[in-house]
Amino acid sequence: MAVALALLISGLSSPKLMAKRSKKEQPLVKKKVKIPKEHLIEVRGLKKYFETKMGIFAREKKWVHAVDDVSFYIRKGEVFGLVGESGCGKTTVGKLILGLISPMAGDIYFDGHNLTEFDKEELRKLRRRMGIIYQHPQSSLNPRMTVHTILSRPIDIYKIAEGEKKEEIILKVLEEVGLEPRHLDRYPHEFSGGQQQRIAVGRILVLNPDFVVLDEPTSALDVSVQAHILNMLGELQSKFGFTYLLISHDLNVVEYMSDRIAVMYVGKMVELADNDELRKNALHPYARLLLAAVPVVDPRHRREGGVVLKGEIPSTINPPSGCRFHTRCPYAKPVCKAKEPEFRDVGGGHCVACHFVKSRKHKWPSIKGLSRRP
Repeated sequence: MAVALALLISGLSSPKLMAKRSKKEQPLVKKKVKIPKEHLIEVRGLKKYFETKMGIFAREKKWVHAVDDVSFYIRKGEVFGLVGESGCGKTTVGKLILGLISPMAGDIYFDGHNLTEFDKEELRKLRRRMGIIYQHPQSSLNPRMTVHTILSRPIDIYKIAEGEKKEEIILKVLEEVGLEPRHLDRYPHEFSGGQQQRIAVGRILVLNPDFVVLDEPTSALDVSVQAHILNMLGELQSKFGFTYLLISHDLNVVEYMSDRIAVMYVGKMVELADNDELRKNALHPYARLLLAAVPVVDPRHRREGGVVLKGEIPSTINPPSGCRFHTRCPYAKPVCKAKEPEFRDVGGGHCVACHFVKSRKHKWPSIKGLSRRP
């Protein structure tokens, strides 16, 4: 007993343990990294895996590779589109940037500051400059709050204004999002889906943020309402200079809104280019097939025969080796399975992750053996 007690005391006072304790108590020093002034957001080597349990009695531990070594930047005042099939990691990227979840590796710079070095209180204060608009407006709005209370809460939390000044802000925001003062005393369930999304936009607008994540902002709305919401978001962005990260699986929406577009596949970014460049000169096979699968009304402007992408998306728990698209790629060769391609700039800011694409002038042979839209 005495020996055990002596070992415990010596262990507590050992230099090694004491060093760890003192290191933990040291204040966090945040360094402002040299980031181009026009870059509001810069992401470097971002990774996020989620733990999941499988097997009998859930004893087998596995990891979901949601985001795996993703890097990009978003300029101030830009609309950056992030597109890909469901489950590719788009929403996870948005949540990581906002600090809603923590990355396993990588750095996230906001206006030159590394957010991964911020504690919870610092992130809370910084979130006044950020916002998110969710896919389902009804689930993002508190059903027990009136519109007035929903719009007042951010103002009260961040102590922006009181009394008449607060009411002035709320009325101005209502006008900006296309609602009227008579709507203030109503509850979310009394509105249509489009009106609910306008309330959600207004809740962000009262803070006048620099950066907003648009997470599938129109996918839950009727087609007739989608255009109105997109136009409103575009007008607000032009008027107030917002920077948007637009997340969607709908290429038509992304093409309509975005200045630059990035394509994700199974946790990886496979292509990034300006909007016009990607539409006219997509270089990665997945991006090309994704564009070709989009229905086009005018038969004179149809893309590559209405190709339908074959096969299922690989599991993010056990992603394929090498290029993750090689299991579905019509151009795949042995090197695609053996080696992961580098995500590199092939000219003019056009980045591609493919072994065979060396420049923007790369031409693929015609696609054969793929099913076609009837």
